[in-house]
Amino acid sequence: MSVRVKVCGITRYQDAMTAVQSGVDAIGFVFWPQSARFIDPDSAYRIAAKIPPFVCTVGVYVDPDISWVEKTTQTVKLNLLQFHGDETPEFCGQFSLPYIKAIRVKQDTDLLQYAERYSAAKGLLLDTYAENMPGGTGHVFDWRLIPQHLPIPLILSGGLNPNNVALAIKQIRPCGVDVSSGVEISKGIKDEKKIFAFMQGVKQS
Repeated sequence: MSVRVKVCGITRYQDAMTAVQSGVDAIGFVFWPQSARFIDPDSAYRIAAKIPPFVCTVGVYVDPDISWVEKTTQTVKLNLLQFHGDETPEFCGQFSLPYIKAIRVKQDTDLLQYAERYSAAKGLLLDTYAENMPGGTGHVFDWRLIPQHLPIPLILSGGLNPNNVALAIKQIRPCGVDVSSGVEISKGIKDEKKIFAFMQGVKQS
């Protein structure tokens, strides 16, 4: 199977369309207000309404209130939820949409235990651990910490960019990759050339 690609932290219509034209499978909207890549639900809806069929729209959250998840999903008409905080499996699974659970990986992270705990998730998204930063660090974690056989689909994130994504895919063989800062000019502002270069790296893998 080909590796799926999500470009996250979309804040502008033109960046979403560039990502779609490059061949991405998913667009991510960050609904965590403390993020530099935060987008309000109405703005996200105006972008999502122009996304063509078969491109997934993903809402990204960090320890949200139930009402916030419900408001954003209903306003934007999302396809998938992505939880980046300390949400329990029960919390993640109570909504009417499938979800993926992000895990910030460090030396003592037991990914097999997380895979068992979040077995109802569509996949685990593995990101780089950084103090007080639930995502978007721009740094790669030690891929050797990933077990060889996770019993759940693996999405690789954390510091991916056009220069390392091919190597990452060859080495880890994830079902998908997730990029944000690696294709940006500044936080929340994507770079067209970097997006197309990233996709070229995926194809070369």
